[in-house]
Amino acid sequence: MNIVIKKSCHVMAKPTGAACNLGCDYCFYLEKAQLYPGRQQKRMDDATLEIFIEQHIKAQQTEEVVFAWQGGEPTLAGIDFYQRAVALQEKYACGKRIINTLQTNGMLINEAWCRFLQKHQFLIGISIDGDAELHDAWRKTRAGKPTHEQVENAIRLLAKHDIEFNTLTVVNNINVHHPLRVYDYLKQVGSRDMQFIPLLERHYPAGEDEGLVPPDYQGEAVIAPWSVPGAEFGVFLKTIFYSWIRRDIGEISIQLFDQAFAAWCGLPAQICVFAERCGSALAMEMNGDVYQCDHYVWPRYKLGNIHTASIAEMRDSSANQDFARAKSLTMASGCRDCPFTFACYGGCPKHRILRSAAGEQNINYFCAGYKAFFHYITPYMLMLKSLWENGRSPAELKTLIT
Repeated sequence: MNIVIKKSCHVMAKPTGAACNLGCDYCFYLEKAQLYPGRQQKRMDDATLEIFIEQHIKAQQTEEVVFAWQGGEPTLAGIDFYQRAVALQEKYACGKRIINTLQTNGMLINEAWCRFLQKHQFLIGISIDGDAELHDAWRKTRAGKPTHEQVENAIRLLAKHDIEFNTLTVVNNINVHHPLRVYDYLKQVGSRDMQFIPLLERHYPAGEDEGLVPPDYQGEAVIAPWSVPGAEFGVFLKTIFYSWIRRDIGEISIQLFDQAFAAWCGLPAQICVFAERCGSALAMEMNGDVYQCDHYVWPRYKLGNIHTASIAEMRDSSANQDFARAKSLTMASGCRDCPFTFACYGGCPKHRILRSAAGEQNINYFCAGYKAFFHYITPYMLMLKSLWENGRSPAELKTLIT
């Protein structure tokens, strides 16, 4: 029996490039503006948009096509941009189901935006790092003013218009010390789908152009002060998991916990950083330049441009296949011997910046935290897996352990 593998890929489209109406201290993408000096264009032009829509749909051999609009801040492109995008999706859909997701800081969300988003069933990701004190520590306007009130207002508007949303929380050196405070706050504002992203950024020596320094930079670099220590991220996850598994499983989805469950059940990775290979999560700048990953937007990782090559061709190119294989080929031997390799696969290559005591490279900065977390959840995951394999809802576990 021949098994047909349907090809697909995720493309993180950046219709406004690195442009943003905030000046968050920890943002890694604002510096990408240095890749396009002198750029006057404010958003993706109509010709590039149409080529992207057509190519992205053709590149997916699945019946469902997801368009992921990110930034910078994608709402800066304006409602009319997305109205055109939706019209082009209808033109090229060929019967496939189209899903639009948009990751936003929420600052521009108003009634007009909500009417549009609800009409076209956009799935919205809202970036929020906790309550006002925790959120405003790093997420500020370019003038240094707080943003939390506007973000909360955006969430209220989304709820008012019955627009499905999830929250994306960057776990940094401040909110990492308040896991339940963060978790309870997100529940309070109505989030039922949460993502927790650990923050790691580096500062480079004077004279180094940060926008052009790739993650495998071998020179001296200093961990940025807002980064979250790896071991502390593990404690953050364990603390929230303890509460979630007893009170909220089945009602609240936490991406990293769902990923762990999938790994224990032998299912495909739901998060690219824990996949065995890279290469299926591309990033596209407003001019159509395609890079191998959102965290690898540097000249050496540019695959091409959609005006001269198709997304499918770039996805299947030898350069992208080499990038995909590199994740496992560069995995540290300690990762290969780890009992949790199946759940982690060495994590995101961008985070492999540490050396072992013996001098081995490519140790993941978050290794200690992930390992502690995976060890802690193992008995719970085995119970969840048993329920699932016996046709029962994993959510039943909370009634068995409380």
